[in-house]
Amino acid sequence: MRLIRHEAAHAYSYAYQLPRKKKWQQAFGRTSREETPDVYHPRPFSRSYVVHLDDWYAQSHPDEDFAETFAVWLTPGLDWRARYAGWKALQKLEYVDELMRSLAGNPPRHLPDYRVADFECLNQKLKTYYGRKRKLYEDTYPDFYDVDLRQLFPASAGPGRITAAAYLRRRRRRLLNSVCQWTNEKKFRVNKLLSRLVDRCDQLDLNVLNDDPQQDFRVTSFITTLVMNYLFTGKFKRTK
Repeated sequence: MRLIRHEAAHAYSYAYQLPRKKKWQQAFGRTSREETPDVYHPRPFSRSYVVHLDDWYAQSHPDEDFAETFAVWLTPGLDWRARYAGWKALQKLEYVDELMRSLAGNPPRHLPDYRVADFECLNQKLKTYYGRKRKLYEDTYPDFYDVDLRQLFPASAGPGRITAAAYLRRRRRRLLNSVCQWTNEKKFRVNKLLSRLVDRCDQLDLNVLNDDPQQDFRVTSFITTLVMNYLFTGKFKRTK
């Protein structure tokens, strides 16, 4: 439903030609015909944008900033004024609230005629479409790293062993500093990845030898590989 609310914003934007409004441009910036970039560098702690979809998507493009703001505004049961109190993004939410109230009951300004020829190219099955989407976003699924984690932490429970989650928590600062030093990636993003790996190790109940001298090297190499893939592709994917 979060994605549907986001896409509904684009439908309203095109139907009512909202980006042409001067106040819209003042709130979200001038848009263009350029598509949303595949790779962008968000500011995780910025309060100028709402947080709705993953990866601070509102910061990728003015159109997406509006869509994310609209989606938050439309979220059932959310007190967005309280949630974003003190944020600069609250001004955008107030504008969206004002804008949508002004559009209520008004027909769309842009309503192109339906032409069958425009949709003849849509010959792809939904199964194929969603299969490709799953492949594209596979690194966001909880089980994406399971095979790698089981290889990194293959020990069974017993004497001389600790849980993999405990191992990562103990060495978190050392791993974080080492990976960030040599990849030049921000600690916030690497720390978020580490948190995800710790949680998954807990769920899988993985274990590791307590005195394996090579374990730090293997884990650091694995995390560094993920981060370097992110720097080049925008995704934490390990090349098979």
